Amino acid sequence: MTTLQLQSVNCIWQQAAHNAFTDLVEFNGALWCVFREGSDHVSPDGAFRLLRSSDGLNWHSAALISDNSADLRDAKLSVSPEGKLLLLGAGALHDRSALSHQSYLWQSADGYHWPAPLAVGEANIWLWRMAWQQKMLYALGYKVGQPRLVRLYHSNNMHDFTAITDVYSGSYANESGLLFTTDGTALCLLRRDPEHGLFGQSAPPYSNWQWQDLGCRIGGPQWLQLPDGQLLACVRLYDDKVRTSLCWIDRQSGKLTEALTLPSGGDCSYAGMVRRGNKLYISYYSSHEHTTAIYLAVVILQQLAS
Repeated sequence: MTTLQLQSVNCIWQQAAHNAFTDLVEFNGALWCVFREGSDHVSPDGAFRLLRSSDGLNWHSAALISDNSADLRDAKLSVSPEGKLLLLGAGALHDRSALSHQSYLWQSADGYHWPAPLAVGEANIWLWRMAWQQKMLYALGYKVGQPRLVRLYHSNNMHDFTAITDVYSGSYANESGLLFTTDGTALCLLRRDPEHGLFGQSAPPYSNWQWQDLGCRIGGPQWLQLPDGQLLACVRLYDDKVRTSLCWIDRQSGKLTEALTLPSGGDCSYAGMVRRGNKLYISYYSSHEHTTAIYLAVVILQQLAS
């Protein structure tokens, strides 16, 4: 069994009026954090800021990506098998005469230089997060507007995203965390509003999903599987006081158990997670210190004897 000990939390960026919606990845031996800068939680000037750190303490701005035609939102990072840094994000378009939202994929060889993105997926379906299974890239997207649905896509070239199946429909399901276990099983954390979140599982080819109620409402789900098999998530919790917390997910029951609350409150969550040995690095945003700012938490993972 693994226990969690909070080692440190530092604010790493607060230069914009609103800094939010993070992700974190390890690339070329360094930590890379991406988030949205804008004048408010929803505003027409949303842009993606990328920070780099070799030690998790000292950060510098590596790039700023903007688009005059859209509010850029919810950037997610991944590293391709060929060693490119990938950035997936959605554009909430200013001109909505033809469509309102389009997902885009950027690719960079070094994290500093970013050529123009490719439009990927289907119009008005918001691709949320990437996950690799062998050399196939997967992403879940949710429909903006009616009918409500969540659709799974895959791509073998990082250009063409082909729909596999609709994994969920009905209530307003949207944000998701997707990962694959060593035996190829796909696992999903799915946010619903205002209902409880869901825990889903599917064996290849990922066209048949089983869902279980997490027992609470969640936001901004991200997670990983530890070497001992435990599933550790970072989510926004809404009961009592809105906060960002690390939580265990029971793979058998699907239930969520809060384990460690991070310093947070109000407008918060949307974490990125990177494990380096027994240390877990977590990027997230929060407004508990007035300015909506970006934080990096370091958590010690301690293995207890059974």
